[in-house]
Amino acid sequence: MSDFRQPGPPVWRRLDGVTQTVEHEKTHEDVRYEAVRSRDARFDGAFFFAVETTGIYCRPSCPAVTPKRRNVRFFATAAAAQGSGFRACRRCRPDAVPGSADWNVRADVVGRAMRLIGDGVVDREGVAGLAVRLGYSARQVQRQLTAEVGAGPVALARAQRAHTARVLLQTTGLPVTEIAFASGFASVRQFNDTIRAVYAATPSELRAAAPARDRAARRTATPSAGVPLRLAHRGPYQSGPVFDLLQREAVAGVEEVSGDLGRRVYRRTLRLPYGTGIVAVQEAAGRPGRQGGPGGGGWLEARLHLTDLRDLTTSVQRLRRLFDLDADPYAVDERLGADPRLAPLVAARPGLRSPGTADPDELAVRALVGRAEAERLVQRYGKVLDAPCGTLTHLFPEPAVLAEAAPHGTAGALAAALADGAVRLDPGADRDDAERALLAVPGLDARTVAVVRTRALGDPDAAPPGAAVPDTWRPWRSYALNHLRAAGEWENDR
Repeated sequence: MSDFRQPGPPVWRRLDGVTQTVEHEKTHEDVRYEAVRSRDARFDGAFFFAVETTGIYCRPSCPAVTPKRRNVRFFATAAAAQGSGFRACRRCRPDAVPGSADWNVRADVVGRAMRLIGDGVVDREGVAGLAVRLGYSARQVQRQLTAEVGAGPVALARAQRAHTARVLLQTTGLPVTEIAFASGFASVRQFNDTIRAVYAATPSELRAAAPARDRAARRTATPSAGVPLRLAHRGPYQSGPVFDLLQREAVAGVEEVSGDLGRRVYRRTLRLPYGTGIVAVQEAAGRPGRQGGPGGGGWLEARLHLTDLRDLTTSVQRLRRLFDLDADPYAVDERLGADPRLAPLVAARPGLRSPGTADPDELAVRALVGRAEAERLVQRYGKVLDAPCGTLTHLFPEPAVLAEAAPHGTAGALAAALADGAVRLDPGADRDDAERALLAVPGLDARTVAVVRTRALGDPDAAPPGAAVPDTWRPWRSYALNHLRAAGEWENDR
């Protein structure tokens, strides 16, 4: 099958039972308009709507007066709305919604391209670099993205830069010139023009219009104090099981989990394209997720300390994959909740996630060697931070370092394959190709490969070999197994 295959019904048709019972004669746009009329936050990020009479585009849950149907246009991405001349709403801030759950899990070229753009590849390597990573020509990538999401890679990256700039303008006191380059813009003029086009305001006006909570954060946010963030998610979010897993797996020197149950803080070091970082993410206290709208969405509080602010976008996307914040819990829970065995587990833990990783190469090595050996590798081969922070002292060793220092055995073979590109686990990697390459590593077993496919490649439908996992759980078998683990009905993979 071609890698340009169609993934099936768009995500907004799958979010919950309501959309599936809509009369057949209604068009897709009629269904979308009903979501806008009901201000349903479950659809935020699945699509955007714009109002021709005002020139503004919004998320479906926008609290403003619902526009007349004849004045509304729909777009798959914020970039597509911006490319048609619409400006972001200042009330609902549509650029800050959770990412599309559909593109986040899809294995085709458009899903892979969207993940790479989110990771900042276009800003660092250009469209040509994006195309090389995907294995297609730049023209093919441009055509497929424009046809499906309404915008090409340059426009998508531009929209992402604008969002990063808004976050820095409204939550830090950095000079505007520094923010321009930290956001990925090539010049201050390009930065000013983009902010005016997207937000209908100058950078200074956008900073002055910051919400009260952002103004308060700005008084304390400096490069040394870190950038405060709210990592949005749709629907309920079971933070407890995610933090339980991170606490069990934490590798000393690279990670730590501190605090009381329900109020824990996860901290870790990050190796990033332009420098290093330390992130702290807070567990949602006392409930599955802080409520942020009528659809039950919310956010996780985070703070990023970066040696180079150009890494802000990349680090945010890696955290979103680690905490599985772009998932569609409505689609997952609806499917799994129909299974007699899983129904009580889903009811007990709605919105349970399938955590990923902040560093796919690191995850692959750790999945193979285990926690104790990973800690030894960190202390022996990990790079010491220029400015250690408490117990966080090292970066996990790069594959090239491990391949040179410890070339023997399965771990050495895996490190070498990761270092020379024989195994690719970046956000744009083809999952099937990566699995075949991993299985070709001498000594690497299928169970470890399944863990890597689930965690490093974000596959929502992976299962270990030999597991009695019914096809009725597809395409969410990774989530089903997490429900069984959380209920103590499934042993850990390692």
